[in-house]
Amino acid sequence: MNVKDIANIRKQFKLDNHLLQVKDIFNVYIRKESSEIFYQECHPFPMLDREQQELFMLNFKKVLTGQLDVKLFELKFQAEAEAHSKDILYEAIQNDDVESWKSQMLLLVEKMVKDIQYEKDIVITFIRGEYYKPTKRTNEETEEHANDSVYTHPFILCSINRTEQPKKSLLFDFVELEFKANVVVDSIINLTSPMSGFLFPCFTENYTDINHILYSTGKANQPDYHIIEDVLNAEPVMTAQDDKAVFEEIVKEVVGEEVEPSTLSNVYEEINRMMEEEEEQDIPKLDYKDVEQVLKASGVEDVNPEKVGMAFQKVIDDEKYELKATSLVPKSIKIQTKVANISISPQDLKYVKQVTVSGKRCILIEVDEDAVIEGFKLIPETLLS
Repeated sequence: MNVKDIANIRKQFKLDNHLLQVKDIFNVYIRKESSEIFYQECHPFPMLDREQQELFMLNFKKVLTGQLDVKLFELKFQAEAEAHSKDILYEAIQNDDVESWKSQMLLLVEKMVKDIQYEKDIVITFIRGEYYKPTKRTNEETEEHANDSVYTHPFILCSINRTEQPKKSLLFDFVELEFKANVVVDSIINLTSPMSGFLFPCFTENYTDINHILYSTGKANQPDYHIIEDVLNAEPVMTAQDDKAVFEEIVKEVVGEEVEPSTLSNVYEEINRMMEEEEEQDIPKLDYKDVEQVLKASGVEDVNPEKVGMAFQKVIDDEKYELKATSLVPKSIKIQTKVANISISPQDLKYVKQVTVSGKRCILIEVDEDAVIEGFKLIPETLLS
């Protein structure tokens, strides 16, 4: 799924929407002490009161919110696994019987709690429903509405949420006219910050892809590999942060530890150019040959495919690995010194130099106008090295 596909289905999670129908909801409460099911209940989603429906809809949206390869990951199922989750999910999505669907979801719950101790009680929520996507746009001339013909996509979504104990508070009783402690023993389910979740199957444009599953992690760049590998039986992933770190190490292997700011700026500009040229491709990827071209175009000397391939092999033990271009260009670059830390955009890095003035190392930033700090213009100074 690309960013557009995810955004399209996420925005449909709202009440009274004819383009998305949630049929059933199944909640399972897990106690942290035993990692066993304490309580479970299943209802037709339309039977919940409206306030509960709204809370859950916001929770489902949260599961589908985040940047790809940072909080959301399209996972490929492993080729083989015992009691494969792909088979469980596929069978569940094909079966209309509610009891059979619940049984399949409980198989996933067993995987989630096996050999793991949660820090807090958790609630695992499953829903099943259908997502409808119009096959064409509305034509005002022919009065043909977009929703007259739709693609129908059945789906299962899971949300894993931690519980919290309410804080004790003091309240005033207007009936008894007295102050009293308010002690609440009921757990609060934190639906605003899901720990994890997934959507099956993936939807690419108008096609259903049962070989992939969209996984959501609660913390950026911190996927839960227990969920990914042991529960979902999917292949491990590299986060955007991992890809960026690998790329930096590969560049160091090829050009060395020291690099001119202008060269680094050229590298980022070249990657951006490649992404713009391949804008039709969802996520452009760079193999060792692409990285060699980027470095050459950026002015790096003595670089060839063999040298870059060896760097790939040394850093990630796979010269055929492909780096996602969208993960390689940082939004801002931090220049760290003992005196001060400076943040600058990648395209402006070419205006930065390290120079020696009166025997002292300095960071020089070329500007074409007066610098302003806290509303005050800096007084220009002339320094001779």
